[in-house]
Amino acid sequence: MANKETKNWPDLAIGLYDKLTGRNAEITYDFKEMEVDVPSGTQENEHARWRVNGKVTISTSENNVSSNN
Repeated sequence: MANKETKNWPDLAIGLYDKLTGRNAEITYDFKEMEVDVPSGTQENEHARWRVNGKVTISTSENNVSSNN
């Protein structure tokens, strides 16, 4: 069996979304005084500091949309 270990954050997010979609799943993250430096632009030395203190909930659902094309 091949090793399918996730190597980066975007792949992890995609895999998690794929697993949850269609299952009416929900994940809640509870952060306590977390700080993240997020790039503000293309300059390496510029960033914005995000402070998170609370809950972030991610939920998935499927919307069946019919097209008249």
